[in-house]
Amino acid sequence: MQFPRPLIPARLIRRYNRFLSDMVIEDTGEEVRAHCPNPGAMLGLKEPGLRCWLEPNDDPKKKLRYGWRLVELGGGHWAGIDTGVPNRVVGEALRGRAIAPLADYTGVRAEVKYGKNSRVDFVLTEGGLPDAYVEVKNVHLLRRGDLAEFPDCVTTRGAKHLEELAQMVAQGHRAVMLYLVQRTDCGRLGFAADLDPAYAAGVLRARAAGVEILCYDTRIDPGGVQLGRQLPLAMAENSA
Repeated sequence: MQFPRPLIPARLIRRYNRFLSDMVIEDTGEEVRAHCPNPGAMLGLKEPGLRCWLEPNDDPKKKLRYGWRLVELGGGHWAGIDTGVPNRVVGEALRGRAIAPLADYTGVRAEVKYGKNSRVDFVLTEGGLPDAYVEVKNVHLLRRGDLAEFPDCVTTRGAKHLEELAQMVAQGHRAVMLYLVQRTDCGRLGFAADLDPAYAAGVLRARAAGVEILCYDTRIDPGGVQLGRQLPLAMAENSA
């Protein structure tokens, strides 16, 4: 997935009200307000002074001229903060058959109604195979070592998705929860039971019910975000 416009560097003044942030454009020193496309806690990614990358826009229908896309981390690493990006990255990868456990499917439909008043991110179809229901989650929490964690705050909606995927398995379909790590400094995925014990327990129940748990990292730079390698699960290292 390529960003449609070149990103520009800025420094974070503050992130507040979930969807708003104040930035200083590096090249001009202009103070601007940028849309923050992330309702989560953004632990470790919202400290004042962080170098961020913004996407400008000239759409008169948008109230803000900039959208926050990336945080530049130490050691040449990056983090993506836009929670809309993972579906675009995974959608491209599914259509390109680049996700090995799902590469046998050629039919890809997005935002399909299922469950109880819900939509699943993707339904994959192929003759002779059970339909595969795929839900995608954005991951960008890192607190220790190279262990990425999900979630970064309580997510009752996420727990509901796990239950609905388990119901699809019970009906004879495949169901996949795919976590996309929007950081380049992670090597494993665990679940933050100290932040949301109900979700961490829900993952274990869903897995026992036959829901497949996949995790991939990303390659990130100011040009875009691409699917990376599959990461192992660190189920035994859940925070408690």
